[in-house]
Amino acid sequence: MSATFITATGTNIGKTFVAAGLIRHLRSVARPVNALKPVVTGFQPENAAASDPGVLLAALERPITPLEIERIAPWRFSAPVSPDLAARLENRTVDFEALLAFSRKSIETSAGTLLIEGIGGVMVPLDDTRTVLHWIVALNIPVVLVTGSYLGSLSHTLTSLDALRRRDIAIKALVVNETPDSTVPIADTMDTLNRFADQVPVLGLPRLPSVVAEHLTFVDLAALL
Repeated sequence: MSATFITATGTNIGKTFVAAGLIRHLRSVARPVNALKPVVTGFQPENAAASDPGVLLAALERPITPLEIERIAPWRFSAPVSPDLAARLENRTVDFEALLAFSRKSIETSAGTLLIEGIGGVMVPLDDTRTVLHWIVALNIPVVLVTGSYLGSLSHTLTSLDALRRRDIAIKALVVNETPDSTVPIADTMDTLNRFADQVPVLGLPRLPSVVAEHLTFVDLAALL
């Protein structure tokens, strides 16, 4: 069994898109895979199929039922804000120790590849004192870092890489998910990141009509897991 944490430089960057693509590819080559989205905000039960847990379940070809949602996403909040604030709005908290226990048990019991999708970016607060980075460090598993090609992504990406490296977290790959209508070509973003990534593989996900480039990216990414 191998476990990988899918994190990002910010919110709405493409973590779920990357995780779901990896799931579909691994299943297509008969590699066992499971996925979790333990903490999710902006969750509306009536629209569960379009939620991040719903997308992951669809990729896993699992039914999108309340029981399955609970299985992979126990901490769900309705407000589309950071977990600490979303929990506070519901007079709840993200129990960090329970989150670690849930994650560790899943790592221990899952067969094949386990993908744990984080929430927001590397430094998003989970509670009053801890961030997603604390979660990653406590689990001590490798990460895939997802970023975009928007103007400003270079600073966000290099800052995230630095934060992970300072905690000795293994970075399996940096995935550049092309930002729609960006003024910066994805090739230029990748070229710059390749110069600064210090041997971390940089993979691009261009938005093309053909699925060929996307498929090849997930083939390359799966080979690194």
